[in-house]
Amino acid sequence: MVVLRMSRQGSKKRPFYRIVAADKRRARDGRFIDLIGTFDPRTKAFAYDAERYEHWVKVGAQPSETLASLVRRFKAGAAAPAKTAKA
Repeated sequence: MVVLRMSRQGSKKRPFYRIVAADKRRARDGRFIDLIGTFDPRTKAFAYDAERYEHWVKVGAQPSETLASLVRRFKAGAAAPAKTAKA
């Protein structure tokens, strides 16, 4: 079974995650099938290939709860108009 999840990279106290499609039986940071995107929790930078994400979901891959919530938040943020900062 294929799952979509985040694989931790980066050094101690400086996390950085790759968003990957991997076999469920593999280790969290082990071998993966497809690299879909990245997430940096320190800067909240989230980038992923929406077409590849949708492809994997269509063929039966299950996204992790954390990844699914990030994707929902990103889609909601992208759809909402940008707010202007007041001086």
